[in-house]
Amino acid sequence: MKEQRRHQRVRFNVQPLVRLGQAGSTGLGRLENLSLGGLMVRTELPLQVGQALGCEFSVFGSVLIDISAVAVSRVGDLYCARFQPGPVSEQLLKDEIARALACGKASVLSLNEFQGRRVMRVAGGLNGCLRNDFMHGLIKVGVDEIDLSQVNDIDLAGAELCRIATQTYRIGVVRPACVIDDEMAAIAGW
Repeated sequence: MKEQRRHQRVRFNVQPLVRLGQAGSTGLGRLENLSLGGLMVRTELPLQVGQALGCEFSVFGSVLIDISAVAVSRVGDLYCARFQPGPVSEQLLKDEIARALACGKASVLSLNEFQGRRVMRVAGGLNGCLRNDFMHGLIKVGVDEIDLSQVNDIDLAGAELCRIATQTYRIGVVRPACVIDDEMAAIAGW
């Protein structure tokens, strides 16, 4: 079991707004996830799959990222788009993703195999935005251990995910590097 994606998806505890434009129409959307290769956005703007679009967004007060993309798929009001980045926009994306992860406002969850064990790793913030991916790892993939050593922020929803993992699924958890209070530790089952 190894991550198949070229670039890891970053999720946000609060979904940033995205300004979109395609063929003369403009609208707003919410950034569902972001990677160096593209984004997933929820919008009412009817984007045409296979066509170029413009995206402008800021990740929690960062510099404005203005990048071209091509819509590659759609499910309802959820679109996936692949970036057409240049060297400057790619570096901006790297910097802003790193900054958002470092302050716990963004999260990355990966599933890996290490020494014959299936390990779920979380970096950045452990919060409710990871619920679907977290539960998929627990229920469908099956993990032997959860490594939270690179988690720098945890909220009540994140603590509840830990409680489910430890108490319901009996999975060992490497605790986060961040300091959590006694109430949060009790919820997480530590």
